[in-house]
Amino acid sequence: MTMLDFPVDEARRLVDIALEEDLGPRGLDVTSTATIPADQLATGHVVARESGVLAGGPVIALVLEGVAARTGGASPSLDVRIDDGTRLARGDVIAVLDGPTQQVLMAERTLLNIMSRLSGVATHTRRWADALEGSGCTVLDTRKTTPGLRALEKYAVRAGGGTNKRMGLFDVAMVKDNHVLAAGGVGAAYTAIRERYPDVTVEVEVETTEQALEALVAGSRFLMCDNMSTDLLRATVHAARAWAQERGESVEIEATGGLTLDVAAEYGATGIDFMSVGALTHSSPIIDLALDLA
Repeated sequence: MTMLDFPVDEARRLVDIALEEDLGPRGLDVTSTATIPADQLATGHVVARESGVLAGGPVIALVLEGVAARTGGASPSLDVRIDDGTRLARGDVIAVLDGPTQQVLMAERTLLNIMSRLSGVATHTRRWADALEGSGCTVLDTRKTTPGLRALEKYAVRAGGGTNKRMGLFDVAMVKDNHVLAAGGVGAAYTAIRERYPDVTVEVEVETTEQALEALVAGSRFLMCDNMSTDLLRATVHAARAWAQERGESVEIEATGGLTLDVAAEYGATGIDFMSVGALTHSSPIIDLALDLA
């Protein structure tokens, strides 16, 4: 991953909120300022306490800048040694900070909180990507993200080898059962979206092979198969691809709903293109990272 992939503006806003929570309106760490001379220097190592995949390294610099701005102190120098997307082993040194001890300790919890969360998402995603390797199926995230952290959590999915499906309600239209009911049918819903937003990708949620064919007839070329068994999914994929092939067209097919790692490879082998997993962002445990003074 490169800095260009990292959502800097969103990260900076998050860091501002986190530092406000931690340092308060006065920008003060009462423990560090009371016990450590302002001119004392230290070296801090950001280290992995367990294996995983790193995400959020660029946050370190933003946190150091934020602390310096709030306190008026000098920002420690920073040497990031491991890139996002890299597999971590226990004991790996991710980054080295050199500078005022107070500044290092004021930055510690904020940078660790954010990086631990993002690295947890990246690590979980990597497990899915590994399980699907060679199947031709890609793991996707969903909109089931932590409010305010969507851009960063979706970045972490990319760092872990996954793909972002859509960033919100604005960039991809997804016709679900409630939309079908409200619009008066799959065809009516698809047509209304296509007429209003001709350049937006339209995906239709289906639960049966018959619904999949109905969506194709309506015009959709992106199907989301929800809560299907592998047998039903395989049959639906075969029917949809045959329908499209007869017309010299193609169709993209996604599976979703109740999927777990232990069945990922089995579902990936059904011929689907994508597998969306809300758990990537709503249920990933953090990766234990720490900052140790040398």
